[in-house]
Amino acid sequence: MPKDLSPDLVVADADPVWTSRGTALTDGLYELLAPLALHVEHIGSTAVPGMAAKPVFDIQISVRDLQEAQDAFAGPLADHGFDLAPYRQDHVPAGSDDDPAHWTKRLWIRRGHPESDVNLHVRAAGSPNERLALLFRDWLRAHPEAVPAYARFKQVLAGAVPDLATYADVKDPVVDLVVAVAEPWARATGWQPSATMTVRPASHRA
Repeated sequence: MPKDLSPDLVVADADPVWTSRGTALTDGLYELLAPLALHVEHIGSTAVPGMAAKPVFDIQISVRDLQEAQDAFAGPLADHGFDLAPYRQDHVPAGSDDDPAHWTKRLWIRRGHPESDVNLHVRAAGSPNERLALLFRDWLRAHPEAVPAYARFKQVLAGAVPDLATYADVKDPVVDLVVAVAEPWARATGWQPSATMTVRPASHRA
């Protein structure tokens, strides 16, 4: 999972308003960035009901070409308070021999904005990191019994480490464990990323 650039490490209790705020963010970003933005999804812990989380919204935008999207999105996103971050590589799950080049992305950060703090992950459509973000979210949504344990882990970890970089480094292997369980679930249920993505008005599509 990506490293947050915020200087504060606070994992807050779940807030029911996160769902509606996430929807407003994805709708607004789709309106702003379509048709290059093929899909815009609320991901991460704030997208899972009942999950404790840093009060920062993770949003994923799927695009055909990362460099094309970077060039086209730079101006509109800057106008809405987003800064392009240097991070261009997602964590590759432990045990995977996949080429790290398949796990690249672009990341924009917004902090201290009147609306919401956001990590905006732009990933290639059909890439493994696009898929993993959706699978992780959907497995937790489908298994609410796992949410309290994962939430508690994050709260304890946040109180035990000195900074967000360490927090992310420790959390990544635990995410890998969740994914190891989620993959058999995906096969058994026929889960596919396309089935979970929000359907948008056809007038905005390429």
